[in-house]
Amino acid sequence: MPNAPLGGGKFPRGEAAVLRPLVAVAVAAASAVTSPAVAPAHAAPDQAQHLTALVRGMSLEQKVGQLFVTYLHGQSPDEAHPGNVRDFGVATPAEVVAKFQPGGVVYFNNSSYDNVDTPRQIATLSNGLQRASRVPLAIATDQEMGIVTRIGAPATQFPGNMALGAGRSAANAEHAARITARELRAMGITQNFAPDADVNSNPANPVIGVRSYSSDPALAAELTAAQVRGYQGRYLAKHTVSATAKHFPGHGDTDTDSHSTLPTVDRTEAEWSEVDAPPFRAAIAAGIDSVMTAHITMPKIDPSGEPATLSKPSLDLLRENLGYDGVVITDSLAMAGVRQLHSDAEIPVLALKAGVDQLLMPVDLELAVNSVLAAVRGGELTERRIDQSVLRILRMKFLRGMLTGPLVDVDKVDSAVGPAEHLAAAAEITDRTVTAVRNDAGVLPLRAKPTAALVTGWGETTTRTLAGVLGGTALPTGSAPTQAQITAAVQAAGNADVVVVLTNALSRQPAQQTLLTSLLATGKPVIAVAVQNPYDVAHTAAPTWLATYSYGAVSMAALARVITGEASPVGKLPVEVPGPTPYPFGHGLEW
Repeated sequence: MPNAPLGGGKFPRGEAAVLRPLVAVAVAAASAVTSPAVAPAHAAPDQAQHLTALVRGMSLEQKVGQLFVTYLHGQSPDEAHPGNVRDFGVATPAEVVAKFQPGGVVYFNNSSYDNVDTPRQIATLSNGLQRASRVPLAIATDQEMGIVTRIGAPATQFPGNMALGAGRSAANAEHAARITARELRAMGITQNFAPDADVNSNPANPVIGVRSYSSDPALAAELTAAQVRGYQGRYLAKHTVSATAKHFPGHGDTDTDSHSTLPTVDRTEAEWSEVDAPPFRAAIAAGIDSVMTAHITMPKIDPSGEPATLSKPSLDLLRENLGYDGVVITDSLAMAGVRQLHSDAEIPVLALKAGVDQLLMPVDLELAVNSVLAAVRGGELTERRIDQSVLRILRMKFLRGMLTGPLVDVDKVDSAVGPAEHLAAAAEITDRTVTAVRNDAGVLPLRAKPTAALVTGWGETTTRTLAGVLGGTALPTGSAPTQAQITAAVQAAGNADVVVVLTNALSRQPAQQTLLTSLLATGKPVIAVAVQNPYDVAHTAAPTWLATYSYGAVSMAALARVITGEASPVGKLPVEVPGPTPYPFGHGLEW
């Protein structure tokens, strides 16, 4: 059994007294030899020497703590939450940080881990957690935009990667990331688990889809690099965040979801190099701070059956083939994809052996920490191997300015998040993403703003948002409309001058196809809109199809402007669309 386990209590008082001054001295010395205007691939020799001294001054327990990034329960640092008592043995988020001294935390906005309310609340939480940590935390979230967005309005919203792929503008992609980074940093968030660098080569992919820029490796690579530049900017800048390219070696050709199972990607190394590697190669060339692993198997790369997160041959593609020496972080260790073959105690140790640095969201943090400590003390892992990862993590924290002033100004956050100029930029960027796929009946653009538009189909909030912009009526029917709902929609169409039908996964939902076909039979002008995956447009004989790739409010506003002629559609399909009525990559009408 390990001695003095990290999860068992606070560090000895003497270690706490030494560590904060040591951090300050190391950071001051390293800062003196680093130019913020330079983006080095590796730390300068003098800087590396000072950070190495910092690592040498840490106890083994402190170093192992730096390897972990944990979730928390609660929206304020001192909020007593039963989830923290259950999972960590203490009541508040600040007490979790004080007890375990992790290298980072991650924020969510869902029923399981609800850390998000307002920008001011997030900034206050961030400051409280930083005060509880002896080494400044990397505070992370998944603000990919589009369907994976943890922080909603008033934070500036963008439509997501595939929409940016349709827009074909690296400058716009970089601008969107720069705005997102500035707002995240104002709230005390220093690491964004974005961009998604997967090439969505499988239209049936259930977990990536529109999170990917494109099925084209070159386009995905161009936009990945652009967003890395936007998120990270200049070194030591206080308005940037560490970007994280995910999910290495590439989750784009799966037809199952690694949250619930262990997908297989049957590519050879040559095929991987041609299809999946280019966006990661581009991210590394752009100076990416961190890369997230995928819980997938690649039997032609590693026949052992291990998920890439635990596979040295898979991660050697990153470390040796692509020459990457930055931080490697796992996807969540609570996901089923990584828990198929090994116990929760074994997984962190195996990940470190494979080449990982940061361990994200273990199911049992205390068990995971003590397992790593036991592996070092038992000789399964060397302390030198731990030092290697800790040095990478501290280097990332230093170069991104996390160590030099982790607290944010709570009184300024409301003016920094969602200002008018950011919202205007988001609208302009989103206008260029809407794709007109088909306009056979010449319905678009409408010759006049509709006076009695009916917006129906998928999405309770989405239909109501678009109806509000168009000044029409919303009649949401869900993902699988009943016959009664279809009948009601047909009746409502009788009083409409135009009908807009929103679809999502229509190809897998026959009831959505029936709804659309029934509304076409009314003789009313019908505009079909794929509001997530564009693959919907290949199904049904609708003569008018648009694709938005996202169903957020900013995308619905852009859609309304295209429908009414206030904006012209300039987006091009960033994927090839197979099906009964296929469309090629790059297809898109303009008027």
